[in-house]
Amino acid sequence: MRIRLRLAGGLAVVLVGFVAATASAAWPRHTVDNASAGADGVRLADINGDGRMDIATGWEEGGLTRVYLHPGPDRVRSPWPAVTIGTTPSVEDAVFVDLDADGHVDVVSCCEGATRTVFVHWAPADAPLHGVWRQDVLGPTAGRMAFMFCLPMQIDGRGPVDLIIGAKNEGAQIGWLRAPDDPRDGEGYTWHQLGPAGWIMSLIAADMDGDGDLDVVTTDRKGDLRGCRWLENPGPGSAQVEPWTNHFIGARDWEVMFMDLADVDGDGRDDAVVAARRAGRSAVLVFDRLDAAGRTWDVREIPFPSNAGIAKAVAVGDLNGDGRHDLAISCEAADKGRRGVMWLEAGSGPAGSFLQAWDVSGPAGIKFDRMELVDLDEDGDLDILTCEERQPDAQGRSRGLGVIWYENPHR
Repeated sequence: MRIRLRLAGGLAVVLVGFVAATASAAWPRHTVDNASAGADGVRLADINGDGRMDIATGWEEGGLTRVYLHPGPDRVRSPWPAVTIGTTPSVEDAVFVDLDADGHVDVVSCCEGATRTVFVHWAPADAPLHGVWRQDVLGPTAGRMAFMFCLPMQIDGRGPVDLIIGAKNEGAQIGWLRAPDDPRDGEGYTWHQLGPAGWIMSLIAADMDGDGDLDVVTTDRKGDLRGCRWLENPGPGSAQVEPWTNHFIGARDWEVMFMDLADVDGDGRDDAVVAARRAGRSAVLVFDRLDAAGRTWDVREIPFPSNAGIAKAVAVGDLNGDGRHDLAISCEAADKGRRGVMWLEAGSGPAGSFLQAWDVSGPAGIKFDRMELVDLDEDGDLDILTCEERQPDAQGRSRGLGVIWYENPHR
């Protein structure tokens, strides 16, 4: 079922109906790691040059940041080789970046709670699982705000990579850390505010206005600036230390969660695809870009299946090999028979239409996080990598399933 509503100002809302998934079997689940508590996000990079994606994860309740090396397709279904690289209480995000440009990939961790600090974990010069990682504070962030997510990005066109970081709650901002000439000098970094924030979920680098530089797309789930929006890069020079102009994409009256950018409808322009919730319902909002400048958007609302939990994340990819963009969704509050990870199958009709929802996770798992669609077992299809942080263990402790991946059966 598809219903198109035309609102004031030319914005279109399309509602797409679903039949809940009831007949399909869950995908096989494999554990990368469940050694700590509260796995909170997965970020990927090939840190050892073997052509396979490795994982960085912060364990919020465990207060640790850990790195996992892809062991190859023969061992990928067993727990992965791992190392704890730092102590990071209330960590919300851990991302790979070679911050000092020495050829060894480091990790940056963002912490909220009482920590309210961004840490860098310097990679050893020898093997990442056997050498000693050194942890430092990035000085301007110490106790500054509840940091939630980091996007490595070159901002000022000079020297080392910079870091765009978003925060939440009191005093929250989106800002960037300008690297000093010596990136190992943690006290030499400087903080520049791009704009205020409520509760940042996603940060994505993309040239939204076609002017040749990278802007920042974000989902902000709380406060006066809630919604899906992007911040316009003012270009090279001193203007980059000033606030960046904010442009709303939409969802001002939704609580927006993790998002993806992808050309869902095949028109050659990336759409903004957002997991969102309001008034007791969850949906994927697909914002179709209508102009090259990123100022005009149509929105299609795709309700979550009735047997899914509450919206947390969405990721776009061809999950059944038919050449069309499907949607993977993850959820919180996936208890009482509700599912935590599902996928929405693209229809064969108009581009961007969806016909059916299918189970991925089965009944296990309560609070899932952002996902990565990646062929972990190297069999030619996209698997779903995520983490889960609330499933009770055998002793009833809410430790979570940990860092996990679901094996795609559609090869």
